[in-house]
Amino acid sequence: MRVLRRPFEWTGVFLGYLVLSNLPRRAMLAVCDFAAGVMHFFDRRGRALALSNLRVVYGRDIPGAEKIVRRSYRSMARSVGYAFWTCRNAKARAAAAGEMSEEGKAFLAANRPAVTVSAHLGCWEILSQLAFLEGHRMMSVAKDIGTSGMTRLLMKARESIGQEIVHADGAFRPLMQGLKDGKSLGLLVDQVVKPREGGIWVRFFGRPVPVSAAPAFFSAKGKAPVVVAWSRPLKDGRWRCEVICSYSPEEARDIWGFTQRCMRDLERIIRRHPSCWVLNYRYFRKTPNAEELAQLEARERGYGK
Repeated sequence: MRVLRRPFEWTGVFLGYLVLSNLPRRAMLAVCDFAAGVMHFFDRRGRALALSNLRVVYGRDIPGAEKIVRRSYRSMARSVGYAFWTCRNAKARAAAAGEMSEEGKAFLAANRPAVTVSAHLGCWEILSQLAFLEGHRMMSVAKDIGTSGMTRLLMKARESIGQEIVHADGAFRPLMQGLKDGKSLGLLVDQVVKPREGGIWVRFFGRPVPVSAAPAFFSAKGKAPVVVAWSRPLKDGRWRCEVICSYSPEEARDIWGFTQRCMRDLERIIRRHPSCWVLNYRYFRKTPNAEELAQLEARERGYGK
């Protein structure tokens, strides 16, 4: 199935790269909204997964769940479309499409370098770009998407504004060196990361999930403060970067406790704005073995939880 999907994936990527980057912003959003509607209609498995994730978030079925899922598809499509749209005139387009909150500006002005942490929430692509416009040299991580050629094309698109994109495999050394050189890091933490690849087990909406401990590690080792933030969608189709919480490098030394706190910061925003989160991702597909679960529960008891 993956082999059969590749021509269609390539077609979508090239259309995004060639078409969306040449459209005005409102036209780009309209195309993304249409694509989201098509995806929502045909993606039966994704819709079922999104509804399942919503039940995990709230612990029950909620009224209007279908509407939330439909809006989640739109939010995801707009974020991906925005990444292609900023392949051209990236600085001007990022400035036109987003704004940094005053609290965010104050944090970035006072902390260089910094570790910025977020999730696939709102337009995650614009967060590092807005930090870049505030004068921070930014580095982010990218995983493989489709073929190697497709991954290179998408990385090139994301680098258009001037930030550096590091491949997830072997990312530790370049990120650590970048932090030492005064570059800030942009990291997304709501993805499954296997323990053998640097993940640690925490609770996310009450469920055990393995997530990256990279923000805590880089903050503690690089002595860089952390800001947990997200991009709130505005009524005019733009986004506003807002600070959820910030932490000192000393707080990040407690790797597990700090990572759990970051996930709870993100939980609060997701519960308030579930349609802004990418709901059709398998966040809870991993289950801890007996030893891993016992270790997680021991850590929780140590924190009085």
